[in-house]
Amino acid sequence: MAQATIRNVRYAGMASCVPRRVLSNLHDCPPQIRSARERVVRNIGIETRRICPEWQTFSDLAFDASERLLAELQWNKDEIDALIVITQSPDYLIPATAIILQDRLGLKPGTIAFDINLGCSAYAFGLHVLGAMMASGGIKKALLLVGDKAATVVEPLFSDAGTATALEYDPAAPPMYFDLNSDGSGYRAIMLPAGGHREPIGPQHLLPYKDEDGILRSPAALVLDGPAVLSFSTQRVPPAVRALLAYAECPIEDVDYFIFHQANRMINDTIRKKLGLPVEKVPSTLHDFGNTSGASIPVTMTARIRDALQGGKHKVLMSGFGIGLSWGSCIVDIDRAVFPALVES
Repeated sequence: MAQATIRNVRYAGMASCVPRRVLSNLHDCPPQIRSARERVVRNIGIETRRICPEWQTFSDLAFDASERLLAELQWNKDEIDALIVITQSPDYLIPATAIILQDRLGLKPGTIAFDINLGCSAYAFGLHVLGAMMASGGIKKALLLVGDKAATVVEPLFSDAGTATALEYDPAAPPMYFDLNSDGSGYRAIMLPAGGHREPIGPQHLLPYKDEDGILRSPAALVLDGPAVLSFSTQRVPPAVRALLAYAECPIEDVDYFIFHQANRMINDTIRKKLGLPVEKVPSTLHDFGNTSGASIPVTMTARIRDALQGGKHKVLMSGFGIGLSWGSCIVDIDRAVFPALVES
């Protein structure tokens, strides 16, 4: 594990944006799999999801979240020194989506802008990367954009979202604490096998096939080993959270909210019970928004505890886990931060 403390950086605000289109896992599916889908929904806890139309990308959602956040913060765009985008859904393989968004948002030329390829664990890793860049004071204000376009009509798990988080240099800010980890031996548990240089897209990937339910699927679609992800998440995350609390010298009862990546109900309930956490301290958006990949932590903060976070100082532990395999957690004191209402685009 890598544990670290970031000082002099304040969590200034965050906004989340989701597509307007709502997809029902129970009703928007072929009749022949309705009964099977009902069982799936009971297990994973996801009834509705948000899905982009074909023309809309993750960067469109992140752009709208950024515009709303900057407007409510009343930040001058010329003051922003850095922009980091964390996504597995870039506009193009080349160039980086962050550089495109730097121009699209009207940020000044010379702004530091680059992408990081990470999914479910993205939020804690992103806060650490950007916070570490800012801690010395050379960067005064910056944006972290996190999310993915991962939803499909066929699969019941994933949902689309884009988020924007604002950080600013502040010597009076309380420290942020981090615990970050990865284990590449499990990389096959969640992967897109085709489309990279190891296995470029070929004609064989463009011909859909019918699965056992008669549903057309793509050979180039995401591969997800559910049992492996379940085992990894429930075994790795609870001890990592305890290790972070010990490192930060923070009693577990001092944390106001525990925001976990919204993987599925079985995984999240198991993690919560292993840590002995009360339900009211562990908000969930699985039922209404599904698994929004790296955006799931900020989406849950916006949709479930926005009013509380705007009402005073709160200590929040955030923990993301999945792709890679990777898992990362952080403890952040949030005070006087701006949280716009959920943006639908």
